[in-house]
Amino acid sequence: MQHYNVMFLCTGNSARSIMAEAILNNLAGANFTAFSAGSHPAGRVRPEAIHQIEQAGWPVSTLRSKSWEEFSQPDAPHLNFIFTVCDNAANEVCPIWPGQPVTAHWGISDPASVTGTPAEIEHAFSQAFTLLSRRIRLFLSLSIASLDSLALQQELDRIGTSEQ
Repeated sequence: MQHYNVMFLCTGNSARSIMAEAILNNLAGANFTAFSAGSHPAGRVRPEAIHQIEQAGWPVSTLRSKSWEEFSQPDAPHLNFIFTVCDNAANEVCPIWPGQPVTAHWGISDPASVTGTPAEIEHAFSQAFTLLSRRIRLFLSLSIASLDSLALQQELDRIGTSEQ
């Protein structure tokens, strides 16, 4: 089976894309490697995102906020898929990736923008983590090698609108 490199992009690379990176790396096995980055990285990972990942029982020591520019260097891994997880409804600027990877927009509301009680903030991060987990599981269930490029793109777009 082919190995696929997957990038999750958002603006700050402090919550959604970090959680997606951890989810895919822990669910996918050896055939996938996930990365995450941001167009304007926050420079730190939100503790609420770390908490969600730790609650799943996964390591967090290698997770860090980083710029997508790290992945445009000549020695960067070749990317097969790029998923933007920024939320257009929040008027965030999603980076556009040059090159040939298959891309899709999987908009997720930004839990880092939620204000309120600690319980409300925790709930927002939990919802984002759950939705990312569902979409990544749907992605992993695809028979990628057997789909032509149009069918693959349609499936990825469908997953990006999935709430289940």
